[in-house]
Amino acid sequence: MQFELSEALIGDLLFSMENQVGSFLLDTQEGVIVGEEDDGFDSAEENEDRYISLPGWDSTDGFRLMEHFTAGLRNPALRNELTEALNRGRGVFRAFKDILSCYPETEKLWYNYKERGMRRDILRWYNGLREEWGLERIGGEPEETGDLVLEDFRFYPSGEAGREAAAALHRLCVDELRTYAATHYLGTAEMPAFLAAESSGDESWCFPGDRGLTAETGTGDFAGYIAAVMQNESLYIRTLEVLPQYRGLGIGEALLSRFIDEARQHGPGGKAPLQILIDLPSGSEGFSPVLFRNAFNPYMVRYCLKLLDRGSETD
Repeated sequence: MQFELSEALIGDLLFSMENQVGSFLLDTQEGVIVGEEDDGFDSAEENEDRYISLPGWDSTDGFRLMEHFTAGLRNPALRNELTEALNRGRGVFRAFKDILSCYPETEKLWYNYKERGMRRDILRWYNGLREEWGLERIGGEPEETGDLVLEDFRFYPSGEAGREAAAALHRLCVDELRTYAATHYLGTAEMPAFLAAESSGDESWCFPGDRGLTAETGTGDFAGYIAAVMQNESLYIRTLEVLPQYRGLGIGEALLSRFIDEARQHGPGGKAPLQILIDLPSGSEGFSPVLFRNAFNPYMVRYCLKLLDRGSETD
């Protein structure tokens, strides 16, 4: 009853496992799946040397995978929405899909995540059979579907080929900064210097810099980047930007962590920097926990007081 686990067979197994209505068996001799509506299915159940059951997969397995996926999301608002859907009791699967349909990029991540989880179970099932046949396992130990960022995005050294996409993202981020400044400050002249410099133009922007990394999706779409320049013995991160549709998934932290690891090993020109600096603009305080997790310490804190907001003091 030995058979090869081909890519075509894996695809058929995935399709059949998701079908919670019909019953299926695997014809190990032909390497195909037969359903209860196929001729000879009833007699096939009695021929255990040729026909075997498919890997187990039911609604409980699907629910477990949805829970793991939700727990791994970095976007707190979406994570809370999906958690509420999973706790509603009835209509869980429909509610889960309806919410994800409003977040196309995360929906793609879910389907990729789900397929990897099911492929992992198929490989475990097949390796269990190979052990019964006295053969070695294949594919090593199946990877757990844990870190969405590590598994669904690729990170590589930035190059001139990505300049146009990075520049477009930077213009978007500058516009977001201007909108924030218009709400919190009287205008660019009244903004703190480090905010005014960013909002007034792209003079401080660099790509790829002395050292930089780019993130892209599994389908090759640009997602974000980090770029830094060497100043004396410090590596100064000038920009760390992620496209809005990929924010909340941990891309920024993944870029930063990989950047730090590479800087420790070798700096620009073969000289490792003594320290890494990064400015955190007002409005981006939510990124502070990421910096603390990566062992950053506050170097300088700058505050701004708009005197008109304070009002005139009276004796």
